[in-house]
Amino acid sequence: MSKPRGRLHVVATPIGNMGDLSTRAREALESADLIAAEDTRHTLTLLQAIGVSRPLVSLHTHNETQRVPELLARLEAGEVIALVSDAGTPLLSDPGFELVTGAARAGFEVLAIPGPSAITTALAVAGLPTARFCFEGFLPARERERRTDLARLAHEARTLVFFEAPHRIAETLTDLAAEFGGDRQAVVARELTKAHETIYRGTLSELAERARTEPNFQRGEITLVVHGAAPTTSTVDAQLLRRTVDLLAKELPPSRAAAIAAQLTGATRSEAYALATRGGSQSQAGSSDFDPGEG
Repeated sequence: MSKPRGRLHVVATPIGNMGDLSTRAREALESADLIAAEDTRHTLTLLQAIGVSRPLVSLHTHNETQRVPELLARLEAGEVIALVSDAGTPLLSDPGFELVTGAARAGFEVLAIPGPSAITTALAVAGLPTARFCFEGFLPARERERRTDLARLAHEARTLVFFEAPHRIAETLTDLAAEFGGDRQAVVARELTKAHETIYRGTLSELAERARTEPNFQRGEITLVVHGAAPTTSTVDAQLLRRTVDLLAKELPPSRAAAIAAQLTGATRSEAYALATRGGSQSQAGSSDFDPGEG
């Protein structure tokens, strides 16, 4: 008689309110042979709160590659493993991708136990368009890289969702206002589902000012939702812009090529920069020196 194949359960856990743990999630945790947790101490607190005791093993950004073979071996032995992150749905800006990919490739059953996510929770209360949205996770911590990423997203028409650390939210909102325009509507959702949940609404400029002046704004877990860009009414000759950028990018770094191309064609610098750093248009050995304050 052949032994049963193991299963991997990807289990969503509360992002704040313990009442959001589903019955199915609790059953999955209770019945697992092993729980792979982003932080075993955090998950132990959750298990103690619901009266469950199961073996735990850590699975986080710094050890996932080394840990996966061991976990796959346990699946091969017929065990059921529950994968959890500190809060919300695993893999969404959380560890677990390598384990899920490895388990699927090895032919093990991978089952989702759906539940809370800060992404969908923030979208549900933001009052911004939700028909099409784009999740960007955490922006770079360094201003230069963050501004470069935001310049790339300035003309994205879909609603944008970000996670941000509380100590960086004021800087990020200031950079967003500079790159997207200060009048772009946005929502900062702080401490979702927790006792001190707060939803801040306004333009990027208004929110940046509040972040600088209100102490509580820079506390707790933060999800940021930004309205997508309005349809462009540019009369710029797209072919001329592309040819200009291609020619300049052969001789100049992307930021300089974008600045000159924008002056020659009437395009915005972010439009020109997006072309200068796209695939074959970037010929300056991967240089990434965009300075939004130039020109």
